[in-house]
Amino acid sequence: MSDAATAPRIRDGLRDAAWAFIGARLLVSAISVIGGGAIFPLPIGQPPTDAGFPAPVLTPGWHMLFTATQRQDAAWFLRLATVGYAPNDGSAAFFPLYPLAVRIAGWVPGVGPLGAALIVGNAAFFGALLMLHALTRLELGNAAARRTMLFCAFFPTAFFLLAPYTEPLFLLLSVSAFWFARRDRWAWAAVAGAGAAMTRNVGVLLIVALAVEAIRQWRDGRVLLPRLAASACVALGPLAYFAYWQIRFQEFFAPLDAQRAWQREPTFPLAAAWHALRLAWRYQTWWLLDVVVVGVAVGGIAIAAFRVPVTYSVYAALSVLVPLTFTYDQRPLTSMPRFMAVVFPVFWGLAIAAERRRPPEAAILIGSAAGFGILCFLFINWQPVF
Repeated sequence: MSDAATAPRIRDGLRDAAWAFIGARLLVSAISVIGGGAIFPLPIGQPPTDAGFPAPVLTPGWHMLFTATQRQDAAWFLRLATVGYAPNDGSAAFFPLYPLAVRIAGWVPGVGPLGAALIVGNAAFFGALLMLHALTRLELGNAAARRTMLFCAFFPTAFFLLAPYTEPLFLLLSVSAFWFARRDRWAWAAVAGAGAAMTRNVGVLLIVALAVEAIRQWRDGRVLLPRLAASACVALGPLAYFAYWQIRFQEFFAPLDAQRAWQREPTFPLAAAWHALRLAWRYQTWWLLDVVVVGVAVGGIAIAAFRVPVTYSVYAALSVLVPLTFTYDQRPLTSMPRFMAVVFPVFWGLAIAAERRRPPEAAILIGSAAGFGILCFLFINWQPVF
């Protein structure tokens, strides 16, 4: 493990991160203006009706540069940033750090909720690319860092990292937690991890991953207990959210109870995966898209496992297995393609494959960008990509 004195500097990734960010941002903008209700119009799929925040009108025009990604769960985040939580309406399922950041950014005069959400999300995505570049250089070197930026920015569901969603903030905080832990700065790792766990519920998986890293460092001769304590401090993020519900509404377990409203049922992961494959074979369309994107992600994780510390493989494996443990029967991989956009070891696996030219970098990038374009077009046009 590199020590703090020889670790890469974060600013060294500015150019690679900037190019990746600008490329992805331009692609989303082009699809938004050209494909958003203007060319190949599609019937309205599933606009939200219960979040309490108005959905934008799907009509052609330059306004689509800003409104195109205000789809599906974005309505919930904007509603929470403006009017907050309420009991018994399912809002407790959405963790608070991103809506809180949007509310703070909205204090800037003239920005508005959507503008604030896009500012927070886009800034977080750029920051995540910078941190991921530094972490990749620490683990895999400069060439892999450049490739990782590209594969992260153009992953088929990476447009969610430019939308008013929690994904970019979660990616920034989760990568930062690993960056600080690997450099033996555990207090900052705990802060970043708690922030990630206050952004999305799966952030609690960082407790396990960071504990594995603490044990690895203990085997290298470092003291175990303080590092395990820092790993456990990740739980302070969700505990603070639960405490808010107790103090405000006397419903400590509301964030857990709200998950039942989203119709997810406990499932054995292998059974869920097999069910997803059967549905993809039978119906193709959305089921097949889910399987392809998640399959690519699992392949990337498997490849990376042979080159990176086990800390990352534990985190990535749990990030796949936990969503497979709570699924919709009619579409078992619902939202999992989006979830994979923040499981950064996926991009390390793709970078390693490109290094070996199996397949070449250009082939991976073209295939990813094509998937990005197709899924982004469908998402903007209110199809069931969420």
